[in-house]
Amino acid sequence: MPSFAEALALMEAWTESESLRRHMRAVEVAMRAYARRYGEDEELWAMAGVLHDMDYEKYPQEHPYRGVEELRRLGYPEEVLEAILGHASYTGVPRRTLMAKALFAVDELTGLITAAVYVRPDRSILGLELSSLKKKFKDKAFAKGVNREEIRMGAEDLGLSLDEHMALVLEAMRKEAELLGLK
Repeated sequence: MPSFAEALALMEAWTESESLRRHMRAVEVAMRAYARRYGEDEELWAMAGVLHDMDYEKYPQEHPYRGVEELRRLGYPEEVLEAILGHASYTGVPRRTLMAKALFAVDELTGLITAAVYVRPDRSILGLELSSLKKKFKDKAFAKGVNREEIRMGAEDLGLSLDEHMALVLEAMRKEAELLGLK
């Protein structure tokens, strides 16, 4: 099985956009936090996070199928491939594993958190409070591209309240603020 370092290098080779790279790193960070919470393999879950959108820039019409095809060729575990396929609702791939449910749950939420940080005067996640994030979540005009229903469904599929889910991902991203360019 490929290592996390190889997964990261692959993502970077396939993705030029710095903002898309940061998004995938944010999802990786959130996936690591969920892996720790559930006592799962952190590196494996991190790979699903860092690779989930690797083909989006090159093959937007074939995402996530093209990326999964390459990952399968390179010997990535089926559990990772299934989670990546399941993170996009339109694939119709059911989210059966905890990994797949977590990937779906964190994908849109990391985008909302990042957008909330970018409108802060200091552009830092360190001072972003859960209460502010919840206000941004409720404001339909803010970050209109973020699918709030998928965030709700993701939390529910994990058996968490929306507040618990938001707090866990916010804290995970806060701890890696420098890596994510959100300090």
